[in-house]
Amino acid sequence: MKATLLSFFAVVVMSTVAFAQQDKSQRASPPARTTLTTDDGVTIDIHYSKPSLKGRQIGVEIAPFGKVWRTGANEATTFEVDKDVLVQGQPLAAGKYSLYSIPGEQQVTLIFNKVWDQWGTRYDQEQDALRVIATPNETGGNSIEQFTISGNKNGTVTLLWGIFAVPFTVAAQ
Repeated sequence: MKATLLSFFAVVVMSTVAFAQQDKSQRASPPARTTLTTDDGVTIDIHYSKPSLKGRQIGVEIAPFGKVWRTGANEATTFEVDKDVLVQGQPLAAGKYSLYSIPGEQQVTLIFNKVWDQWGTRYDQEQDALRVIATPNETGGNSIEQFTISGNKNGTVTLLWGIFAVPFTVAAQ
């Protein structure tokens, strides 16, 4: 009986370790990273996961309009800056934040939350460091299947998904 219990325990432990070390790139929403240094010397580092549309409609079946969305999938998306910055003209201290959003047809609220090391659905509004408004644009008819975050040297970071592009500015203070 002891041998059976020990064998069972060993299998459980090995399975747990194997699951914990699973290759994240094999997930349905694989991890991605956007890192850049802007012309004014700010280094921006964003870690996120890339969900796919899979025929779902943004604002309805996924990233519902008017509700807090984790801005990606899996673990919380992280947004890190190495200097104090202005995001859409509003101050944000240097550091690492989780990035949430409230999607909308006319505007998107971007939320920089102090708790970054968490699963993406554990949002706590009391931990918000900053909320700013961004205006979504259309991607010009090209639908982007996988959620993507891009950035450029002038400090514009853009969330791209479906036919929506949501740009916001990041500048040194």
